[in-house]
Amino acid sequence: MSTVASNVYDKVAIRGRLLDIQQSVKQAAEIAQNLRYFEDGLLLIEHGIIQWCGAWQDGQAQLSAEFHVEHYPEQLIVPGFLDSHIHFPQTEMVGAYGEQLLTWLEQYTFPTEMKFSDRDYADKIAAFFIEELLRNGTTTALVFASVHPQSVDALFSAAQRYQMRIIAGKVMMDRHAPEALCDSAESAYRDSKALIEKWHGKGRNLYAITPRFAPTSSPEQLQVAGRLKAEYPDVYVHTHLSENHNEIQWVKELFPEHKNYLDVYHHYALTGSRSVFAHCVHLQDAEWQCLHDTDSAIAFCPSSNLFLGSGLFPLQKTWQHQVKVAVGTDIGAGTRFSQLHSLDQAYKVLQLQGYKLSALEALYHITLGAAKALDLDHCLGNFAVGKEADFVVLDLQATALQALRQQHSRGIEDALFALMIMGDDRNVQATYVLGQKVYDKAATA
Repeated sequence: MSTVASNVYDKVAIRGRLLDIQQSVKQAAEIAQNLRYFEDGLLLIEHGIIQWCGAWQDGQAQLSAEFHVEHYPEQLIVPGFLDSHIHFPQTEMVGAYGEQLLTWLEQYTFPTEMKFSDRDYADKIAAFFIEELLRNGTTTALVFASVHPQSVDALFSAAQRYQMRIIAGKVMMDRHAPEALCDSAESAYRDSKALIEKWHGKGRNLYAITPRFAPTSSPEQLQVAGRLKAEYPDVYVHTHLSENHNEIQWVKELFPEHKNYLDVYHHYALTGSRSVFAHCVHLQDAEWQCLHDTDSAIAFCPSSNLFLGSGLFPLQKTWQHQVKVAVGTDIGAGTRFSQLHSLDQAYKVLQLQGYKLSALEALYHITLGAAKALDLDHCLGNFAVGKEADFVVLDLQATALQALRQQHSRGIEDALFALMIMGDDRNVQATYVLGQKVYDKAATA
């Protein structure tokens, strides 16, 4: 379990092995050129903001007695992980057996999400959810709540205890779902607007307009979603797209007047630089082009795509079409909160397509590349001066097998690859949010 930092320090110095990617790139081959690694590095933080990053020998003279110093001589320190797609009400139903998407929703998801009409229950799961993210090194997440406004209140309230950046919204769903989970176009607009006014931009909270997916929203509801986006242009849009063949066929039947699945969202003005579409496993060329033209982003969810048998996401096409992409755990069809586990699954998904996912590209997709996909690269994603000091301390030898493997690693990239394939929550030594330690494995053992 993570705990809110009992001691809060205005000035924090972190010494250890620092690794980040200095700037966003247009092709995977450019990532290695922008890698920054200090075997003995120093990170200086004031009031949660990075003030300096470099080699210890160059920075130690800047230390004063005012700094609280933490030293991690053996661990690897990287920017905090970003999770671009996850459902907090599905936390308790991870590992639900035997179905693909549409039947899985009916049998497992909808009954579970009904529980979130109870604010006390929503508070309980939200607290667990936030702590589980931090225990896995995830410091920012784009999150589905349930259809209930109080589920959003519960989630943002839980995140605020840690000053954690969360992007979330109330699900909009007015058809093809149990009556107890349906709102209406009018109530979805009214409730979402109230939640935007209450939470968006308050502290580190950000709001996402969240139609579940096109089949569960009527044209009228999608229209009011677009109206909300026009009224609040700096909020996010978060939904699903082209996850499953049966889903795609259903969209064709429900919206025959549209060229393709993405065209439904685009028609209602729901594409854009802060629009994130989860999955996108089976896109047409025209949809790839629309994502590029609108600066929309994709959340690649390898764990859930495999678990539900949805298909193999072609990550290589994001580089080809210059479409922003990040990685999501997609709890609860995804089976781990760990983004290290997500990268392990991603590597295998791409191996089946003849694409070699390097450790550096993988790291990019959960740090700086993810920040770019979420339009947060101005404040997150690496150790650049002026950015928010969210980072994770990783133990590369958390198990006996990992220790044996790391003894034979051939440099930092090979060590990182072994971590990505073999790692999980056990490798997270500590998690920091705005320079304050919010999870410490040693303290919770």
